[in-house]
Amino acid sequence: MNVPSSPAGARTAAPERVVRHRLTDRFYHWIMAVSVLTLSVTAFLPIVGIKFDWVTIHWIAGVVLSAAVVFHIVRALAAQDWRAMAVGPKALAEGVAELEALAAGAPPPRAAKYPIAQRLYHLAIAVLVLITMASGGLMLAKIDTPLWRRDPYFLADQDWGWVYLAHGYAAMAILSLILVHIYFGLRPDKWWITRSMIRGWITRREYLDHHDPARWSPER
Repeated sequence: MNVPSSPAGARTAAPERVVRHRLTDRFYHWIMAVSVLTLSVTAFLPIVGIKFDWVTIHWIAGVVLSAAVVFHIVRALAAQDWRAMAVGPKALAEGVAELEALAAGAPPPRAAKYPIAQRLYHLAIAVLVLITMASGGLMLAKIDTPLWRRDPYFLADQDWGWVYLAHGYAAMAILSLILVHIYFGLRPDKWWITRSMIRGWITRREYLDHHDPARWSPER
């Protein structure tokens, strides 16, 4: 399968700098990245024997992450086209076409704004983060903070076991996805995507090489 050539109209219509991520979305992404890394460090370092006062840092990072995720959900539903990240039959068919092209040694078909791999990753991380948010929110009842007093009997012991189980397994899965994300973000062939999350835009050449102008018309 060959990548279709870019129409002349698309070349002239696309600006030199194609906006891929607005400043608000980039700010959210890096807030979430710092929060998740802080949560991972404070959760797993004590397990390997590095002792420090991690509880306060952990729950504050969790609250920051939760606030950022709620903001992102509201913004996506109210001010963005959330369907651009949806994973449906059409998106899955695109994934099959990409795998077929890869198996045949041909260039993959150009995607809309977000390729199927990004959509699947977004879906997986969204589900796992929501699980950790819900379970972590319940676990806040077991610690004292300036805003509330602890109530360890908020749930029965058996129910707390399920909460800890969900939180732990989701956290380990998130850590694995973070490593995958960092790996692909640092790959030379994917650096143009990482760079767009820093400066907000991609070049016209990158846009025409990787995106189908008929499926994603960039803003000027």
